[in-house]
Amino acid sequence: MDLTYPPEAEEFRAELRAWLAASVPAAWTAPGFWGSLDEDAAFDLRRDWERGKALAGFGGIDWPVEYGGRGGTPAMAAIADEELVRARAPRSVNTLGLTFLAPTVMAVGTSAQKTEIIGPMLRNEVIWCQGFSEPDAGSDLAALRTHGERDGDVFVVNGQKVWTTFAGRGDRIFTLVRTEPGSSRHRGLSLLLVDMRAPGVEVRPIRQLSGVSEFGEVFFTDVRVPASACVGGLGNGWATAMLLLSFERGGSALGQYTAFRRAYDQIVDVARALGRDGDPVLRDRLAARLVELECLRYHALHVLTEVERGGDLGAASSVTKLQWSQAYQGLFETFDEVLGADVALTRPLADLDLTDLRRESFWTRSVTIWGGSSQVQRSIVAERVLGLPRGS
Repeated sequence: MDLTYPPEAEEFRAELRAWLAASVPAAWTAPGFWGSLDEDAAFDLRRDWERGKALAGFGGIDWPVEYGGRGGTPAMAAIADEELVRARAPRSVNTLGLTFLAPTVMAVGTSAQKTEIIGPMLRNEVIWCQGFSEPDAGSDLAALRTHGERDGDVFVVNGQKVWTTFAGRGDRIFTLVRTEPGSSRHRGLSLLLVDMRAPGVEVRPIRQLSGVSEFGEVFFTDVRVPASACVGGLGNGWATAMLLLSFERGGSALGQYTAFRRAYDQIVDVARALGRDGDPVLRDRLAARLVELECLRYHALHVLTEVERGGDLGAASSVTKLQWSQAYQGLFETFDEVLGADVALTRPLADLDLTDLRRESFWTRSVTIWGGSSQVQRSIVAERVLGLPRGS
């Protein structure tokens, strides 16, 4: 494991820090700022800022230059993740497209798809959402029922997706559809790109426990999708989806560690303000959470080292998803313990504004479900990493 960054990566860090210091207004970093804005206003502000970041040369850090990226290394991309969190920069509004779809299109897309998709996505001219989960096909993605029937040069798509992030704000959606009649499970699927404003597409927002509506249901009723809007080949959707999901992990956990560690420090401050820092049980749990976070950091550095050496993580990337999601959820379970019975209150507590921490606590309940539930990830690790018999 390499615990250091090469000189050119540190030079990039200094350049990015200087740009962030000049580009992130102090008011944006104040606690509660983003929660005080209307959802639409907050989204538009984040979208515009992220576009400016890309135009300034700080988007697509490790993307090839020909696709509008910087042509940097995985280490530089990991540094960018860290520094964006440290600067309290606005969260991306196009994460699903930038993290998943763009590298997939670079790998298996057609020349036309690369030209049409990658640049506009990087500049936030087109916001992408992902249509995988269905009411009867969540973690069991291969059980999906949304289907597309061939009609000349188009597929006529019918079905429903659920838990679609930014469904109400997405311009386009990349979605798995069963395009071969009579097929089942992993066979006969295709990854199609659908215009969210096409006739027959309906979005119904889902309000979350935190009060926001980032998720939505998407209904397709006789939606006509060009057959050319298929990434990775017709009937090859499962392999394309697995390639796409493999881009979720890698060195990105360093940015997550940075965010989680900041939240940890805030939770410790809350414990002190409430006089809970002397509770031996709570102190023990806070110490355990800190150990988990530091283990996450070293695991992320190990993964980054492997990626920098050209290694293919494959199924081992499930370890990363398991580790960061469990650590993150556990951290906020301890936050709930700090508050005790007051966790159910929404008003300020002891002159503390806990709005942001409470919202984050609600959010963490979902992280062991989306992106592949913890149960599914453990099965992958058991069978494909440890070589245990199926069903063990």
